[in-house]
Amino acid sequence: MYNIQTLNKISSVGTDKFNKAKYHIADSIENPDAIMVRSAKMHEMEFGSNLVAIARAGAGVNNIPVEKCAEAGICVFNTPGANANAVKELVVTGLLLSSRKIPEAMAWVKTISNEGDQVPALVEKGKAQFVGPEISGKTLGIIGLGAIGALVANTAIALGMKVVGTDPFLSVNAALKLDPTVKVVPSADEVYAEADYLTIHVPYNADTKGFINSDTMCKMKDGVRILNFARGELVNNTDVIAALKSGKVSCYVTDFPNAETADAAGIIAIPHLGASTPESEDNCAMMAADELIDYIENGNIRNSVNYPNASMNAAGTKVCVLHKNVPAIIAQITSAVADAGLNIDNMVNASKKDYAYTLLDVAGNVTDEVAEKISASEGIVKVRVIK
Repeated sequence: MYNIQTLNKISSVGTDKFNKAKYHIADSIENPDAIMVRSAKMHEMEFGSNLVAIARAGAGVNNIPVEKCAEAGICVFNTPGANANAVKELVVTGLLLSSRKIPEAMAWVKTISNEGDQVPALVEKGKAQFVGPEISGKTLGIIGLGAIGALVANTAIALGMKVVGTDPFLSVNAALKLDPTVKVVPSADEVYAEADYLTIHVPYNADTKGFINSDTMCKMKDGVRILNFARGELVNNTDVIAALKSGKVSCYVTDFPNAETADAAGIIAIPHLGASTPESEDNCAMMAADELIDYIENGNIRNSVNYPNASMNAAGTKVCVLHKNVPAIIAQITSAVADAGLNIDNMVNASKKDYAYTLLDVAGNVTDEVAEKISASEGIVKVRVIK
C-alpha cells in the first residue's frame, strides 16, 4: 500500500485515479510515499525517508524546495499546460480591462447609483473620462512563448492584434503551435521596442526576479500597458508605480496583489485567479496523479523539474537510479549488476544539469544486496527496484 499525502484540497477527479487497493490518500499521513500539493509552503517541512515524489498541481514550484528534494532523491513534478487555458482567458480579460478603464468606470457608476432618473444623463456626461483604445491593430509583446504564452499569442491574433514574442527556450513543438503570423524575435529588447501591451510568461527564479524594472521599462513605448499573470516577483513594484506616475506606463495588471499594489493608482489588482477554474483544477489534479502513478509503479519520469524525463518498458526487473551527473557513474551501476551475475537487457540514461536518471531492465532477481551495492557507489542519490 502506497501512502499519498495531500497538502491542499485536490480535485477528486485526480485522487480518484489512484487504485484504492494500492493507495491510501489523506491529508494527515506521516512519512508518505508521495505528496500532492497546490500552494502550500513546503520549504520548512521535514521529509520522511519513504518520500520519493512530490507532484505540484500547477506549473510554478516556488513553494517547494526543489534543490533540497533533488539532493534527497525526491522527484518533483509539475503540471505544465494543465491550467494554460484558464490563465490565457484571464490574460485576455486583463488586456481588455487595461485598455478601456473598465474597473474605474464600473466603480464610478456605483457612485451615481442614488441619482434616480438622472443616472442616464450623468452616464452620458461622465463616460468620456473612461475612454480607452481598441486592441485591434495594436501590438502585443509576449515574453515567454510556452504553453500559456502561445495560447495568448494565438488568441490575440484572432482578436486582430499584431504579436511579437521571444523565448530563448522555444521548442520545435511549441513553435509549431504558434500562429504563423506571430513574429518571434531573439531578444526581449526587441519586444519592448514594439509592444503597445506587454505580457510576461516566464518562471520566477534568481535570474528573473525584478525582470520588469526601471531599466527595462525605459526600453518600452511610452504609455505601454503591462500584464503580469506569471509571478508577482517578476515585476519591481516600486519601479512600476513610479512609471505609472510619470506616464511611462499607462496601466499595470497583476494577478498577485500585495501591500504596494492592491490599491495603487493605475494598477488593476486581481486576487490570483489565473488558474482558479474548476476545469483547471481538474486538469492539474489528473495530470499530477498520472505522473505520480507512473513514477511510483513504473519508475517513469515525466514533467519533473529537478530530474530528467525518462521512461522505459521493462520485461524483467526495473532498477531506477537517481544519481549525480558525473563521469564513470554508469560503469559503477552496471558493474554492481554484472557482479551479481545478472544481465541488463535494456538501459535508458538521461541527465538534467547536475542530476541524472538511469533505468535498467534486468533479467533475474535483483536482491536488496544488489540495490545496496549500487547505492554505496559515490554519486548515487537513491535506488528503487520495481519488480
